[in-house]
This record gives sequence, C-alpha cells and structure tokens, in this order.
Amino acid sequence: MSFSSGPDTGRGAVLPAAVNADANGTPGRLGTATPMPMPMPMPMPMPMPGDVAASLAAAAARVPLQQVQHRRRERAAWWQMMFLLVTVLGPIVVYPLFRLLALSVSGEHGLSFAPYARFFGNADTRSVIFTTLWVLFASAGLASLLGIAIAALLHFKPFPGTRLLTRFLELFVAFPSFLVAFTLIFLYGSQGSVSIALQQIFHLDAPPLDFLFGTGGVVLAEVVFFAPFVVRPTLASFALLDMRIIEAARSLGANSAMVAWRVVLPLAWPGIAAGTILCFLLTLNEFGILLVLGSARLVTLPVAIFSAATVDLDLNAAAAGAVLMLAMSLSLYLLYRHVNQRHVQRSPTR
Repeated sequence: MSFSSGPDTGRGAVLPAAVNADANGTPGRLGTATPMPMPMPMPMPMPMPGDVAASLAAAAARVPLQQVQHRRRERAAWWQMMFLLVTVLGPIVVYPLFRLLALSVSGEHGLSFAPYARFFGNADTRSVIFTTLWVLFASAGLASLLGIAIAALLHFKPFPGTRLLTRFLELFVAFPSFLVAFTLIFLYGSQGSVSIALQQIFHLDAPPLDFLFGTGGVVLAEVVFFAPFVVRPTLASFALLDMRIIEAARSLGANSAMVAWRVVLPLAWPGIAAGTILCFLLTLNEFGILLVLGSARLVTLPVAIFSAATVDLDLNAAAAGAVLMLAMSLSLYLLYRHVNQRHVQRSPTR
C-alpha cells in the first residue's frame, strides 16, 4: 500500500517516511521523520562608536548637574535654618539664654562673678542643693522602677485591657503636672475622699492621711506623673527583643528572674537607660508639683531660684542659680542623646 505525497511544505518540513524514499527507491520505515533544523540566533547589533561616545557624554553631563542641584538644596536648607534661627529660635531661645548668661556675670561695675558668690555663699544654698538631689533621686528612681515594671507587665504578661492601658499612659504624659498634684489632694489630702472614708470606717477623731504637703507628697506626685515617661521607651526596647533567645534561655532551665537579669536587661538596657535619663531630666526641672505640694521646709533649687527672683528681687543671683540648673539639664540631655543614639544604632532595620 502506498501513500500519495502531499504538497511541498517548504524547506525543513517533516514528511512521512513512506513518501521519502531513499536514493534506491526503497521507502523509509513508517513512523520515522526527518528532524527540523534549529534556527540560528540572530546576532545582537554592536553599538557604534558614536553611540558609546554620546552615552558617555550624557552621563558626564548629568554628574555636574546633580552636583549643582545638591549644592542648591544645601544652600536652601542653610537659608531656612538661618530664617528659623533669626525669626523663631532667636527671640524665643537664643536671646533669653544670652541675657541669662549676661545677667549672671553682671555687677554694679560691669563684668563680675558677685551673683554666683551671693547665691552659693548663702547659708541655705548647700541645704537646697542637697534637698534637690535627694528629691530628684528618690522621685526619678522610684518612677523609673515603676515604669520598667509596668512596661514589663504590659509586654510579657498581657491581659485583656493592655492596649487600653497603654493608650491611657500615652495620653497621661500630656496632662499638666499640677493636675496630678490636685488629684492627689482630692483623694489623699486631709479632706480628701479616701481620708474621709477611712475616718468614717474606723471612727477616727481626725483624718488619718496627712502627708501630701511635704516631701512625701512631692515624691508621690512626681512618681505618679513621671512613671509613664519611662514606660513608652521601655516598651519600644522590649518590642525589639528576639523572643527566640528568651525561649532558648527558658528551655535551658533559667527561671524568670534569671531571664530578666541575664537576658532581657542586657538586650533592652539602652532603651531602659534612655527612658530613665529622660525621667531624671524632667524631674529635675519640675516646678508645678513643688509649687502646689511643697512647703516652707521643702526648698529645692527651682523654688530657690523663684524666691530669689520674686521675693528677694535679686535677678543676678537668680540668674546664677538658673545657669547651674541649665548646666545640670544640658548634662543630662547630652547623656540622654548619647544613650538614645546607641539604642537607635543597635536597633535592627525593618
């Protein structure tokens, strides 16, 4: 049986073997086919020397243009900074600081350090500085410990109201400090609701709570007010921890105290330190709580500066005390920036 050949399909077409006989007229075996040759790849056009030169010239022209644009941006940023310095920072920050420094070294006959001698030569100044440091370390230290404990509870032991409490603490930092002082008076003062309730329950002759107007009340108010300032940086530092490391420590037999002391604290220490230093800085400059809950026996450095300016009318001595406060605040601020920068550098990029 023979097959009739079809029309020619062109060069390289595959035809049945029965119609493709060999030179002797013997037909090929049924099912064999002649393979189609693979197409040759087209060569890529080589760039002409003129095109290469034009591309290099265009790239070389873009480099000076980018440099010019960068210099323009730097110049514009410099002028913007000068504008802010002259119009905003100058009248509000720079000029008052300059006047403060000039007033602290001014005397009756020109330049003089007599204001510093009068301020630090006062017999009560040493006691004022000691009281300031004592209240600072007591309030800021307790506030830092409380803030760290609250942050650890919110992060490692969450409960149904964790997010609500976190949002409240974030909102709490916007409250004025004297509002906290008045709240404590309404609750724990001699005529506060808690004190009156205790008096009625135990049938006492006088209210049992009478500690707010003094050192105890100032320390309590500052701890309540400044603890949330430690919570937020500490929570941010805890959020960067690798929980696999903590789980590995627990799997190796470490208890909670050992995990907190040997694993969590070294890893989260930069954020904790930044929050603690910020708490010390804010506590040092606090004046509203001292003005509401302070007493004649509790005189700190801000109160002494206020008294020298308003009661004694000695602006030069008050300026000398303010310069001391400024130096202490700037030292704490520089330490805070250093610790916070290390914390940012150690934080992983996400």
